[in-house]
Amino acid sequence: MVPIDSFQGVITFVVAARSSSFTQAAERLGLSKSAVGKAIARLEERLGTQLFHRTTRRISLTADGEAYFAACSTALEEIGTAESGLGPGGGEPSGRLRVDVPVAFGRRVVAPLLFEIANKYPALQLSLTFSDHLVDPFEEGIDLLVRFGELQDTSGLVARRLTRQRWAVCASPDYLARFGTPQTLEELTQHRCIVGHRRGQPLAWRVMQAGHTVRYAPPSTHQIGDGEAMILAAVAGAGLCQMPRSLFQDDIEAGRLVEVLQAYEPEAVDVHAVWPKVSHLRPKVRYVVDELVKLCAHWQ
Repeated sequence: MVPIDSFQGVITFVVAARSSSFTQAAERLGLSKSAVGKAIARLEERLGTQLFHRTTRRISLTADGEAYFAACSTALEEIGTAESGLGPGGGEPSGRLRVDVPVAFGRRVVAPLLFEIANKYPALQLSLTFSDHLVDPFEEGIDLLVRFGELQDTSGLVARRLTRQRWAVCASPDYLARFGTPQTLEELTQHRCIVGHRRGQPLAWRVMQAGHTVRYAPPSTHQIGDGEAMILAAVAGAGLCQMPRSLFQDDIEAGRLVEVLQAYEPEAVDVHAVWPKVSHLRPKVRYVVDELVKLCAHWQ
């Protein structure tokens, strides 16, 4: 149990941290400047650390103050979200939801779905980030991740499958006119390929051989750490590229890309929603995951 006096001065501190001076904080709180200063001083004495750098004109957070502010503002936001979940209409998601998604899939598929959900629930506020590298939701303060493939480490996490994605290898018509259309994996040695990379290493493709999905390392002519840029490179004629087929769909339909090597299409890859394991699943996470499952159904 947290001591009751631990909460004394927290709201004053958060308001002051969002202000340029104690005078401004006092105006926002309806208190005197002296009362604000004394509340902060008592809080600093109890915590045993200085929270603000003070000058005659401005205040700014110390390193400890920054860390404490992040924790307090998140806690107050959660309290606000819990309160908004009570009473009429309380079942709808509200508050800020921090979501991290893969770059290309996030921009082309997930982001439009999230915006659709946000329109449906106007009390929901999105903080959306895009990254292809692994993210620790605890360190980054992420409520919900969307990730491809097998989840290597799910300790402290909950995962739910959103959909399955077919793979495709594509190139531009201009590239195929210049270098020919490969019919076998062996022919790829004569081609230019666009591959992702992580931690300085090129990523292998997934291909079907002898009835099994295996890893295959094509020529890593261009190594690009951004999924959206990989697609742009393929459209520009830089080489062959493998991606989930939904990301190529618009370019295939527009004639900007052509699918090749269909005989080697591997098993579809799972796409998961992942979130930190908590004692109770917050409505904003539960609702958004449920909506994503429904909206992703046509991306099978």
